[in-house]
Amino acid sequence: MARRSAAEPDVPLVTEDGAPVVVRRSSRRRRTVAAFWEDGKAVVAIPASFTKSQEREWVHRMLAKLKKQGEQRPGKGRQRPATDEALAEHAAHLSRTYLGGRAVPTSVRWVSNQNSRWGSATPADGTIRLSNKLQPMPQWVIDYVMVHELAHLLVAGHNADFWRLVDAYPEAQRAKAFLEGVAFVTSRGLQPDSTPATETGV
Repeated sequence: MARRSAAEPDVPLVTEDGAPVVVRRSSRRRRTVAAFWEDGKAVVAIPASFTKSQEREWVHRMLAKLKKQGEQRPGKGRQRPATDEALAEHAAHLSRTYLGGRAVPTSVRWVSNQNSRWGSATPADGTIRLSNKLQPMPQWVIDYVMVHELAHLLVAGHNADFWRLVDAYPEAQRAKAFLEGVAFVTSRGLQPDSTPATETGV
């Protein structure tokens, strides 16, 4: 059995941030490699014909691309908060980062019964609910909805003071446009592709 060179890195099982790494081989792929976040996992899609050496090389290369993207945009590239507890911790982080820590929700949770809204907040009891339809979307979009609902704990309506709070989030305008696009496509019975990905040719 051939021994692996000491200088040859293994395929990582987790990212530097601790998110699981999943390698998917596809017979449909010929010369392209893609990497994207899915349910808190870093997924690297490679051609089925790749050797183990090519797999190692491209997994390391694409994880580096995902990490760079995460540094360029708030929220992108981080492990997604899958549980309500993790979501609440993430909400506290967003409140500290963009709202000076003034918005302090009593609970934050994913819900499956919000069909017409991406999120909702009840200032009277401090609760926030996010639609689980957001979960496949880019993290920067989810973060925008969270900041939006956190701002509602401080300002109930959609007045100028409210939008000043929301616009502290640097991806606010981009995320609003993204959600408007998803709503437009969905209203026409189509299925939007909302998985952020980075792809390159071999």
